[in-house]
Formats: sequence, C-alpha cells, structure tokens
Amino acid sequence: MSSAPELLELARLHGVQTTYRDAWGHDRVASPEALGGVLAALGAPLARISDAADALAARHSELDTRLAPPVVVVWEGKEVYVPLRLPAGIRTFACQLDLESGDRWLTSIDASTLQPGAVPGETLLPVVESVPIGYHSLTVEVGNRRIQISILAAPRRAYELKERGLWGGFLPLYALRTKESWGAGDFSDLLRLAQWLGEQAGGLVATLPLLATFLGQEPFEPSPYAPASRLFWNEAYVDPRRLPEYALCLPARALVESAEFRAEVAALGALPGVDWARTAKLKRRVLAELAQSTVALSDGRRAEFERFLRTKPFVHEYSRFRAVGERRGTSWQGWPEQERGGSLAEAEFLPEDLRYHQYAQWAAEQQLGEMAAAARSRGPGLYLDLPLGVHSSSFDVWKFPDLFACQASAGAPPDALFQGGQDWGFPPIHPERLRESGYAYLIASLRHHLAHAGLLRIDHVMQLHRLYWVPRGLPATEGVYVTYPAEELYAVLSIESHRHRAALVGENLGTVPPEVYEAMDRHAILGLFVAQYELDPDSANLIREPPANTAASLNTHDMPPFHAYWQGSEIDDLLALGAIDEEVAGRDRARRGRLRARLANAAAITHGGSVSADQAFSQVSLALHEHLAASPAPIVLINLEDLWGEELPQNVPGTHRERPNWQRKARYSLEEMEALPEVEQTLARVEELRAEVRKEAARR
Repeated sequence: MSSAPELLELARLHGVQTTYRDAWGHDRVASPEALGGVLAALGAPLARISDAADALAARHSELDTRLAPPVVVVWEGKEVYVPLRLPAGIRTFACQLDLESGDRWLTSIDASTLQPGAVPGETLLPVVESVPIGYHSLTVEVGNRRIQISILAAPRRAYELKERGLWGGFLPLYALRTKESWGAGDFSDLLRLAQWLGEQAGGLVATLPLLATFLGQEPFEPSPYAPASRLFWNEAYVDPRRLPEYALCLPARALVESAEFRAEVAALGALPGVDWARTAKLKRRVLAELAQSTVALSDGRRAEFERFLRTKPFVHEYSRFRAVGERRGTSWQGWPEQERGGSLAEAEFLPEDLRYHQYAQWAAEQQLGEMAAAARSRGPGLYLDLPLGVHSSSFDVWKFPDLFACQASAGAPPDALFQGGQDWGFPPIHPERLRESGYAYLIASLRHHLAHAGLLRIDHVMQLHRLYWVPRGLPATEGVYVTYPAEELYAVLSIESHRHRAALVGENLGTVPPEVYEAMDRHAILGLFVAQYELDPDSANLIREPPANTAASLNTHDMPPFHAYWQGSEIDDLLALGAIDEEVAGRDRARRGRLRARLANAAAITHGGSVSADQAFSQVSLALHEHLAASPAPIVLINLEDLWGEELPQNVPGTHRERPNWQRKARYSLEEMEALPEVEQTLARVEELRAEVRKEAARR
C-alpha cells in the first residue's frame, strides 16, 4: 500500500526516511502504518493516517515560525553563518554571545548588511571566527522575540592518539575473577588485570560497559547494554575492602569475617556464572554498613563526600529514584502519577536507602578513578564502552522523559543473520529534543565516561547519522530510519575527546552506509577491524590487512570466541534458536569448512608439514594474532579468552533469557591466567610485533 503525498512530505520534514537499502541491496519502502507510528512517536499530531494533511500543515506552521536553528556548529578555523528568518520590516536587532567562560559579547546588527541565504526570506548572520572551542549561547532579539542558539565550537578532528603500536586485553569485568573476588570481578580485580597487562607492555585494558544496572529489584536486567543510567556506575563492582572507611567500620568488618558471609562468598565463587542478584545483595550488605558510617567520616573524607554530592549532576535525584524503586518493588511506570512525573517526596523512600546510593556512587567513582589513573602508566589505560541506549525503566528516561521517544524502540533491519529484524526494546533518543537541549544529556554521558577512559567505544556509531526505529505494536521488519544531526553530534564528540585527551572508536559493524565511513575519517573516529568478519575462504586473500584508522581484534563480545568459530558451533546454536534455517546453516557450515581447510593449509605451509586439527587451530590462532599485531592498526585488542581456546560466548545476540548472557565467568582466574604458557607466549609475540610497529612509526 502506497503512502499519501502528505504523509511522505510530513515524514521528510521530521527527518524520517521513507525508503532504505537493505542488506541484500533491495530498496524497502516504509508502510503507512510504520511511518505513522514513528511520526507519532516523534510528536506529530497523527492519531490516524488520515490526519496527515492537518499534521503537515501544523509542521509547516511550526517550521515557518522558527527564526533560527537551535544549534550551529563552528568548526575550528572556519567562518560560519547562522541562518535567520527575520520578520519583514526589521532594520536592526540585538545579538548577545555568551561564552562558556562567562565572557559576553554584545552587538547591534544592521539587517541590511547581512547576506541573503539560500532559502527565500533567509539572511546569514556571521559568527565570530575567533570563538574559543566549547559550548556557547547566542541570543538574538528581534522585535519582541528572543531566541537562543547553541553554538558548538569544535575541532574538526577528534583527539588522536600520539602513540602507535598500542595493544591491550579485553575481558568483561564480571567474568574476571581472582582469589579475592566476591562472586564477580570488581574494580580491584580490574586494576590487577591492568597492572599485569602493563607488565607485558600492554597499554590498554578493555571491558564491557560498567554502568548502573537493575540487579536487586524489578525490572531485573544485568545486560550492560540496557543500563539503569548512562550517568552512574554499577556499584556491584566496588570493592568495599579498599575503601578507607572499611578499616574503621567494625560492623562491616565483622560482617565480612563472619562464617555465614564467608560461606556465601565461597558458594558464589564456585558457580560457573555470576549470580547477579545474590552477588549484588552480598556486596550491598557491606556497602550499606559503610554508608551508615559516613556520619563518622574524618573531616577530609566528609569534605570529599560532600563535594561529590555538590558537584556530581543528578546524584541526589538518582539516589532518590533508586530508593523509591526499591521501596515500591516496581519500575517507575507503575508508580503513582506524581512520582512518575518526577516529584519524589521524602516519605516515599527510606533515608538509609538514599544514603546507600549516594555513598555507593561516590565509592564507585573513586575506585574507578584510581584504577584508571594507574592504568594510564603504559598508554591510554582504560578502554570503556558507551552503550547506545538505556533501559526503558531507567533513571534517564524518568528524569528526561521528553528526550526519549517511548512509543518506539531502537533496533536493526532484517539481515542475513536476523531475517526478522531486531527490536532492542529501549526507547530511542528524540533528535529534535536533543538539539533543543543543547546536547546536555549527551555531554553529561560522555563526561561521565571520559573522566576515566583514555579510549571510548561508541556503540552502533551509525546512530550519529540515522537509527532504525520500530513503532510500538509493529514487528521489527516494519521499522524505519530516523535521521540525526550527524555534524552536530561529531562536534560534541570532538570537543569532549579533546578536553579529556581521549580517542574515540566507533562500532561500525554490519551494513554501514558509505557516508558514515567518510564522516568517521573526516572527524578522526577510529573504526573496528574484526578478523572473524573479514575472513573469506573464497577470496584470493583470506584476510586483508587492518587499516591504519582502526582498532583491530579477532572478534567482539557479540561473537563466538575463535575456537567456537573454528568449529562452527555457533551455527548449530543459531539453528536451534530458530535464527536461521537448515538451508542457511548448511551453507554456513560448508563455508566454514572451506575456511578451516585454507587456514590449516596456510599453517601447514608455514610450519613445513601437515598438522593435526588441534595443532592447526593453535597455529592459526597465533597466526591471526600475529597478523593483527604486525598491522598498521594503531590499536590491537586481544580477547583474553581466545588465548586458551574458550568455546562459550559471553552473549548470543537476539536472545534474552534463552541463553546465559552477561554472566559467564572466565574459565581461569587471573592468577591461573598469568601462569598459562599459551597466554604468556601469545602476548609476548604480540608485544614483539607491536614494538616493531612503534619503531617503524618513530622512523617516519
């Protein structure tokens, strides 16, 4: 069924794409129902498709009354003009530029001196070229109207690492375990991992998102990619024993030393996976005792705590939000109207719960900061991951309801692996509302991470250009793309990366339009090179060389470990899940067989004779790590689990509770890992080749 012209034009004016090119190269046309659902989620007055004409007239009226765009980017060293739509008869008007520093520039503009714009009725107001890098506000007073424009003054290229030949190790923090762990890895364990990698000359330690999650209440959701907030940390990663208060808090120490507590630690440690609810409950018991003892903090520590509460945006509201949720035992959508609307009375939560969350966030911020500072001794240090979205019941959606389009879900269109498309279940950010806010939420999310990360991965980097929206009530096959203000988003990323001296990596896997690659190169955002995606048994070259603008790795957390990939076991799992059919599985098994044969043959040639299957795997694994390490890629990331041939994945995309995602512990503890010959030998070889890359870069 074709869409009415009014509906198509309404979609265009809201930045909704009416067609897209799918993974098979075919053009998909959005249905009227899909367009209507997404437009309604964007706020168009469209209760029915037949309302399109009236909604279009309202949109035209809205756009015609805008005197200027809400945001203008000023790229460093380039003159920029702000397009204005001045009412007829305006001869002069006042402008005020408020700089981020607090300085203010005032001027009166003679409208007759302005150049005409490209659109009839538009004039161009020049922005001062010497405006410093940062976030500024331009106020224009025209008659009785006063409009504010956010000025993003940015370097065109994000911060770029000076070092070449860097490498590091990856492991989810929950999967990391030491003899000191309490059922899951913590910030102390992450510090030990960073120190050990540093001893091998690794300058990076990478892990999955460390953000707050729902672990002790409804909705229970341990996925690091569906956080309870992008502005706060997961306190389950705090190590209470390293906090200064612990030595002075007799109740906390007595609890930890009790037979009952030690037995629970032992039981949790013996499990193959993290029992998130029990682990979080155990950790909370100790942190709650320490939070209670904050009344007895020394003057210096109390001052630090109070400074944290004063300077950390939203920490008080976040703590109230979590405390109310724990008292009610439900997500905020089930709260009374007043509380859903953002008003939380003190009678609705327990003071000790509020104090716990405030203290836990302070402790997490301190320990992560200490760990990151120590990790920077050999390179960028901590490599963090900023997820695309947040849980629909998150603090962020509750706190900033206008910023999220809750009548839709973010997702991905159908492809060879997910022929039914993907609905990720969390609400997408509303692009216009984000612009109108001056990108305050994005800036806060970036600063939260970049305060500690020397390298930050931007999940699903295509989000900077467009995002696939699935309207509520429709299947994932019926989603449509919504465009985002890419250059403005790149400007924010560039400003924050320079301020924190941190490089950025964009997750650009899957079907990526050419303009995304071009923009990433233009703005110095590194891409990903993932060897398991690149291997092609039917090509003259099995694998290409990782480019010099990528972070290279063998796989990602969403892929099977290399040993499972070698065996093709994930093909059987996808078939069992119904993600693929027998025909696809047969083709994939045959292709994987051809790949194994070519890789084994290459290993045999390299080593001067035939090798067994086990020997072939080990030699191929080492050869692929060598291929990555010898490449010009500035960063090489080693999945530590690949070094001993792990077969089980950390996550199976497209599943929720069907598979034990986000909980499997590493087969070996860090102490055991350090003693494994295959780990030591591979890392030594990686460093040897990376050192050669560094030397070559120094010679140029």
